[in-house]
Amino acid sequence: MTKKVVLTSKLGKKFSTIFNITRKMSSDQSDVIIQNVRDKGVIILNRPKALNALNISMVRKIYPVLKEWEDKKTLVIVKGAGEKAFCAGGDVKSVVEAAIKGDKSVGQTFFKEEYITNGLIGAYKIPYIAFIDGIVMGGGVGLSVHGKYRIATERSLFAMPEMQIGLFPDVGGSYFLPRLSGRLGLYLALTGHRLKGADVLKAGIATHLCESNKLNELEEALLNCSNEQDIITTLNNFSKPDNADFSLTSVMEKINQCFSANSIEEILVRLEKDGSIWAENTIKLLSKMSPTSLKITFKELELGQKLNLQDCLQMEYRLAYHCLEHKDFLEGVRALLIDKDQNPKWDPPSLSEVTQDIIEKHFSDVPEEQELKNKL
Repeated sequence: MTKKVVLTSKLGKKFSTIFNITRKMSSDQSDVIIQNVRDKGVIILNRPKALNALNISMVRKIYPVLKEWEDKKTLVIVKGAGEKAFCAGGDVKSVVEAAIKGDKSVGQTFFKEEYITNGLIGAYKIPYIAFIDGIVMGGGVGLSVHGKYRIATERSLFAMPEMQIGLFPDVGGSYFLPRLSGRLGLYLALTGHRLKGADVLKAGIATHLCESNKLNELEEALLNCSNEQDIITTLNNFSKPDNADFSLTSVMEKINQCFSANSIEEILVRLEKDGSIWAENTIKLLSKMSPTSLKITFKELELGQKLNLQDCLQMEYRLAYHCLEHKDFLEGVRALLIDKDQNPKWDPPSLSEVTQDIIEKHFSDVPEEQELKNKL
């Protein structure tokens, strides 16, 4: 995937001066731990009880440090505290709770600042290495997949589960998902299918695979590297060979056939025609998702395969902005994360009722002062 993009905005330019970053906080006080190790930098996501879910406080610590380090360090490592997760996603619960009370600015601000950070990572000038050990979903994907090196372990668990909450694969999902092999990206986006361990590498999400009990040793070796060739050699030395087949190999032909259709409706027709147990299970899975999310995601990835990361994030911010105004996102988070009744009432409730006007509204411009890019 091409990485060199530049994302700028009025907000992005002011990040370093707006937010006062305290770097000597103890681990029990800070949701992000910043470590300076000679000419290297380490960032630790430090909310292990919340599976290191990303919130605005964390974004506002990470971004200015990355900006500063880009010209001062030779390498950055990003990892999660605890053994369960790198980062299980963004803190959409607080976003939706505020929106339900009538304050959509909380979500607008969070998505904007999160996406600006994703864009910085995608354009980072020095080696950016993410240890994606444990759960890596949603916002955690945005903090890792656009970096040059992504180290998975046998404990890695990747997914983009946004369909379940009436959202869409964001944090640059429209950029990296269409660039996976065949129609794998669209399949992962629409179904939220989970990839584990070596599959994260085989799918192209990770660049290397390392045993989890070797990560500390790997980190120490990386912090002693003197140039990028040393980094590459070190990563290769720690990479664990895995000769097993990709877990989706047996159905990849079906995925490519069914998910190469020109619409969600046609995908379902092809799945019904296929008639296999896999196809039946996939139909059941898709039937639980927000019909609106399915359709905007289909278009999002279709457009994203022709855009650079900067333009993908711009498109995604518009989608997020409009999702805050659409019932499905609020309802999906309510059903899954707030009331936890697992029974969302989608509106519209069927694919046939999701009109072209609804889809186009999600992709429409937002007020100029809200746009992600600087349009000076």
